[in-house]
Amino acid sequence: MMFSSLSRFAPVAARGARGFASSSARHHKVAVLGAGGGIGQPLSLLLKLDPLVTQLSLYDIRGAPGVGADISHIDTASNVKGYPADQLEVALDGAEVVIIPAGVPRKPGMTRDDLFNTNASIVRDLSKACAKVCPDAHMLIISNPVNSTVPIVASTYGSKFNPNRLFGVTTLDVVRSSRFLGEITGEKPEDIRVTVIGGHSGVTIVPLLSQTPQAQKLQFGGAEWSNLVHRIQFGGDEVVKAKDGAGSATLSMAYAGAKFSNQLLRALNGEKGIIAPSFVRSPLFESEGVEFFSSNIELGTGGVEKIHQVGALAPEEQKLVDACIPELIKNIKKGQEFVASS
Repeated sequence: MMFSSLSRFAPVAARGARGFASSSARHHKVAVLGAGGGIGQPLSLLLKLDPLVTQLSLYDIRGAPGVGADISHIDTASNVKGYPADQLEVALDGAEVVIIPAGVPRKPGMTRDDLFNTNASIVRDLSKACAKVCPDAHMLIISNPVNSTVPIVASTYGSKFNPNRLFGVTTLDVVRSSRFLGEITGEKPEDIRVTVIGGHSGVTIVPLLSQTPQAQKLQFGGAEWSNLVHRIQFGGDEVVKAKDGAGSATLSMAYAGAKFSNQLLRALNGEKGIIAPSFVRSPLFESEGVEFFSSNIELGTGGVEKIHQVGALAPEEQKLVDACIPELIKNIKKGQEFVASS
């Protein structure tokens, strides 16, 4: 059962695990690195409500034991433990899925590139520990800038890198697209699915509204379409501005991260036909020098089972892709060069 709306997280205690997955389903140990932060805390809470998570391991340089103790009191079956800064490897032991939201948030006036030096070092160091302790775990990267941090993880893993098990979580772009389009059309956001390709920042985010039935009433290239595309691409700026220096999109990102995690866990359990967006090692634009690209991915027991083609584009969307590619190449190279130089 998909987490298509937040209401599907809430009734776990009342309905029990059968409301989300069969009682015979295989369950999993999930580790959250950065569990004490603005994304990590609500993400950990939502994962505690997912019956496919049997063990929840929470790590951060500060605050994780407290978050773990707090969440452990929730009346769902999973076991939770928080680990302090000097117990990273213990926290990772046996993890099948590792989610990394660790890093500093954006503040007003900051771009994702401004975050790079701090977050790049954090992701590199966490990846080194993962490659050592749980090299076969599925890695879900939330730390921004995702266009660069995913290549950092791949480069850090070196010969241990499995492209089928590394995901940049771009689900928030799809969540926003559904919500924003629903506001225009008056239809339920949970009934709208917009394919979003490219990357996970600014002009690299390309919503394919031409492939969305509910968007057909829009005039492509017109003001309403252009404003919607811009809002999808820069929706994070709305939150940064509204929080007035107090943070970025943490709650919506936590929801998106939990949604993608549940999709992956269901696929690992053998459920078929689960298609979700993700920024992965991809052949789609390899001929143009793009090694990583976000598109619809069919998930399976080994992680990435199939990378879907982009499909037909409207002329206006082709222009968006043309603007995306050079920026994406630059972002990817920046992450790779960071690891090479360090």
